[in-house]
Amino acid sequence: MAILSASLSSAGPNPLLRAPVLLPGPVRAAERTAPGGIGRSLLTMAALLCATLMVALSCLAVGADAPAANGVERGVKAAFLYKFLGYVEYPQETGPLVVGVLGADDIGAELARITTGRNVGGRPITVRTLREGDGLTGLHMLFIGADAARSTAMLRAAQQQGVLTVTESDNGLQQGSVINFRLVEDRVRFEVSLPAAEKNGLKLSSRLLSVAYHVLKGSQ
Repeated sequence: MAILSASLSSAGPNPLLRAPVLLPGPVRAAERTAPGGIGRSLLTMAALLCATLMVALSCLAVGADAPAANGVERGVKAAFLYKFLGYVEYPQETGPLVVGVLGADDIGAELARITTGRNVGGRPITVRTLREGDGLTGLHMLFIGADAARSTAMLRAAQQQGVLTVTESDNGLQQGSVINFRLVEDRVRFEVSLPAAEKNGLKLSSRLLSVAYHVLKGSQ
């Protein structure tokens, strides 16, 4: 199988991410039969497209940055949500880790896709699409998208139930979210609020904090 190497540059303390992209059989066949320069150009375009689609999945290592363009941003955020589950200490329970997604059906669908057949700490992952007014019982993580109307009320409810909250707004941490996505120079980054984590009764891994764009401590 032909292999195309795709890489993402990183900023700050985040490591350089390089991920192999495997080209499917039809592309290899096209490589053997494509006539002249036009065929080679089309082959190159197909290979680059495959590389772009794999960028989001390659961000499964926490701390990796990726250009926030088109569907790539959705994939990157979904990949981060998956990895966040492994950097939080949850009670010793059995059963799946449940992620609720509100106001971001596209990210919820992508998260469900990339977590199919995967687990964190031996526990499978279930993604639940939420609507305004739905309860949070049984959730371990709640992602509130930019389209959610009652984000502050949901954050308060999540705090009372010890749920890890993740948002994607300019003032997400100020509203009480534990983790908030930000676009920094067209790249997806995340910031963390330690006071919010403490209020939610959550202990975050130092590895997560070390690759965050910003960590809010105390009364900052």
